Amino acid sequence: MIKASIIGASGYSGAELVKILLRHKEVKIEKLFANASVGKQIDTIYPWLNKRIDTTLETYSVDAACASDVVFIALPSGEAMNTVPELFERGKKIIDLGGDFRLQESALYEKFYKHDHKAKSMLPQAVYGLPEWNRDQIKSANIIANPGCYATSAILTVAPVLKEGLIDEHGIAISSLSGVSGAGRSTNIELSFTEVNESVKAYKVGVHQHTPEINSTLTAITGKHVSATFVPHLLPITRGIYTSIYAPLKKNVTPQEISAAFKKYYFHAPFVRYSNSAVPEIKNVNYTNYIDIGFHVYPENNQLILFSAIDNLIKGAAGQAVQNMNIMFGYNESEGLV
Repeated sequence: MIKASIIGASGYSGAELVKILLRHKEVKIEKLFANASVGKQIDTIYPWLNKRIDTTLETYSVDAACASDVVFIALPSGEAMNTVPELFERGKKIIDLGGDFRLQESALYEKFYKHDHKAKSMLPQAVYGLPEWNRDQIKSANIIANPGCYATSAILTVAPVLKEGLIDEHGIAISSLSGVSGAGRSTNIELSFTEVNESVKAYKVGVHQHTPEINSTLTAITGKHVSATFVPHLLPITRGIYTSIYAPLKKNVTPQEISAAFKKYYFHAPFVRYSNSAVPEIKNVNYTNYIDIGFHVYPENNQLILFSAIDNLIKGAAGQAVQNMNIMFGYNESEGLV
């Protein structure tokens, strides 16, 4: 049995972590840390936790956190870099759900996240926590950079066919739609019900922070320079991400070859479900750690269209973080997640 603490436990991803870890047979929740909610019991903020956990949210301190074997950081980007170095020095396993350690180039981070990176020396220590592709590195990691939600939905969907050379690495277009919980527990007026209801809009076009994450990870996986176009959209739903990817096919590629690529890389992946006939839907993955993937070949246009659906708070955040923890500590990868 290991002890786990969560920094940022009162946010949406932090609360999902609490829920998952409560049903994990090998984990005891040790400490829950927050900022504005300090002094409150977690079950008063999230009543669905009533009679399951009544831990009081505390102000973070490194000494208190170090009573744990693993520390999850569920804070906005720009925060984890202030905490990770001291936890690392004390030998803690760290899983950061924010974006501070996803990009190995600090200049790229500063361009897209609009922060100076205060822990550049720690970047080489971080492993990108995409279990389906980086499982071996995750096993021995001390710092995990949990992938972004949009990036998870895009990378897992397109990587197999890109690596197998079935599509051209140039001209890939990614369109993703997300529920509003992806922005966190924010009071931003743009995320209020009256602003998002009965509407859909693109945002951060050309400057979204998951763009370099998608491209750099696909480049690392395939060994090919990938520069995909990524456009995110806001949907008037609470949770879920739906991604459509349009890519030029290499000549004479068949649906059977597309299916074979997914089977080759994901046959043993417990949370990837793929189909050459079913079109994914958000309602079939919400509240789970699964990603559903589908595709359609348009030979007359020499084009492949890929689709995927995930729960942004589970497979796109807390669930994937626990999946990484399971691999790090040698547990069954699905423990606490099914």
